[in-house]
Amino acid sequence: MSYQSHYFQEAREAQKRAYAPYSKFKVGAYLKAKDGRTFYGANVENAAYPSSICAERSSLVAAIAEGYRPGDFESITVTVDADKPSSPCGTCRQVLKELCDDDMPVYMTNHKGELLESTVAELLPHGFSGKDLE
Repeated sequence: MSYQSHYFQEAREAQKRAYAPYSKFKVGAYLKAKDGRTFYGANVENAAYPSSICAERSSLVAAIAEGYRPGDFESITVTVDADKPSSPCGTCRQVLKELCDDDMPVYMTNHKGELLESTVAELLPHGFSGKDLE
């Protein structure tokens, strides 16, 4: 799977939905399933900071709630309004490891359209997931 420019536009659209009154750091995610269906995610902050949810996780949770299962995903694109693309946080990396194939592309972009490309395995080397319990 290769990055396509409309992924950036879709992630930017999701970013508009973010609720980030405290950090002002709005994040949008565009998750594409292998069957072509797409899911949008946006970060949702909470005054009790540990209760916040990141855009990456909100898109994956939406997909799982619709009946998708681990391994059903083709790629995720994440965008931020920053000088350089940002990588998913540690918690998001763990959730990506649990729900996505190790070789799934993770596209990280910023408001200028700059792109960093990685895979789930590269973001969390030597990671542990339910696959390791089988």
